[in-house]
Amino acid sequence: MKLLEKLVPAPLTSVALFALWLVLARSFGAGQLLMALVLAIAVPALTAESLPIQTRVRHPLVVLRYILMTGADVVVSNFQVAWGVITWRMRRPQSKFVIVPLDLRDPVGLAALSMVTTVVPGTVWSELALDRSALLLHVWAVEDEAAFIARFKARYEQPLREIFE
Repeated sequence: MKLLEKLVPAPLTSVALFALWLVLARSFGAGQLLMALVLAIAVPALTAESLPIQTRVRHPLVVLRYILMTGADVVVSNFQVAWGVITWRMRRPQSKFVIVPLDLRDPVGLAALSMVTTVVPGTVWSELALDRSALLLHVWAVEDEAAFIARFKARYEQPLREIFE
């Protein structure tokens, strides 16, 4: 069993790499199957030292809700930013840097928060305090900073705390 764990330290990653290689290669020939197998075994084994901290998802339904909400926010934010660009000369957006105090401390949760913040148009993750107590965001348009912070924490940080902490 120890040999198997050493050979395949991250089984889900190995399966994903195997499948991804075959999808990208668009071939199920013997050579492609062998290459997929080599990658599926070699990459996780070579990167096992740098794999993220093992974490446990505590509420899978919250994960699904979070993904759907974030996807909807991406679509809505795209239209809002596009409209802001179109109407730039008539009404300039009030962009600014906003400091968001954080309660989330889990490193995987913070990584997820950074990805979501980067994916949603109109926000850019600028800096994380060394003690992880605050996040500096650049926001495309902020009318009410306190309302923005409250909404950000409720929509993005709180569900991640439910999932990871």
